[in-house]
Amino acid sequence: MSLTLFLVQSLNGLQFGVLLFLIAAGLTLVFGVMDFINLAHGVQYMVGAYLAAWFTAMTGNFFFGLMLALPTALLFGLALEALVFRHLYGRDHLDQVLATFGIILFLNEAVKVAWGAAPLSVPIPDALSGSVRLMDGLLYPVWRLVVIGSGFAVAVLLAVLVSRTRIGMLVRAGAANAPMVSALGVDIGRLFMIVFGFGAMLAGFAGAMVAPILSVEPGMGDNLLILTFVVIVIGGIGSIRGAFAAALLVGLVDTLGRSFGPQLLRMMLDPSAASQTGRALAPMLIYILMAAILFFRPAGLFPAQR
Repeated sequence: MSLTLFLVQSLNGLQFGVLLFLIAAGLTLVFGVMDFINLAHGVQYMVGAYLAAWFTAMTGNFFFGLMLALPTALLFGLALEALVFRHLYGRDHLDQVLATFGIILFLNEAVKVAWGAAPLSVPIPDALSGSVRLMDGLLYPVWRLVVIGSGFAVAVLLAVLVSRTRIGMLVRAGAANAPMVSALGVDIGRLFMIVFGFGAMLAGFAGAMVAPILSVEPGMGDNLLILTFVVIVIGGIGSIRGAFAAALLVGLVDTLGRSFGPQLLRMMLDPSAASQTGRALAPMLIYILMAAILFFRPAGLFPAQR
């Protein structure tokens, strides 16, 4: 295990964690604030990636494609909220799970009809392609650093929005006591609609940012959805700060565990057994981490302040 390899994998883990945060940030607002279980949040990430690929192909420029994809993802989220989700707020969680699972199936098939089943690729912008030298022997792709930087920028923006603005205050108050906030003259339905649309746009932004480094294909958000819920539970339901810390933790544990787990096990087991045990243990590491954290902090690392 060399230092260079460790740093590269750490940056990969950080980039994966930032991706999880961009998805979890919107979902933790919807889940924690509105008490709504939205299994379809992963397909909104997928739709964002498809919109970025589509608009980039139309305009020939990724940044123009991104600027068109974000408002479209926002409008798409608002349309879903108005047509489907709004009618489920008063229902129990089982109804919400079943309805949103149906939306997953519908949208996965819809993108096949619209764009085909074959994966799409999005070129990295020329100005941000290639690698940058971080230290002797360590070159790292510029675009992955851009993804990491955008995640940190979104985290700061959300922290300010939730804790320092009037709409953030209304969101927190609405989550704590929606009837009281409504009685004071605030349109709580419109407030929740804005939260939902903003969450959908964040998921779409995550999909658009990783489109140049991943294949854009149907079902690309399904596996990430499970990890996103793990992030929300570890961080504390409804907590942006908790989602950020937990996403980075999960990204690093998952990436470093898969990369170096077998090598560490070779210190105790023979190479064949270490390789088999490492491959079997790596996918379970984040769930072991979640169990350990919830044992000591049942409400998560940073529970939301109500």
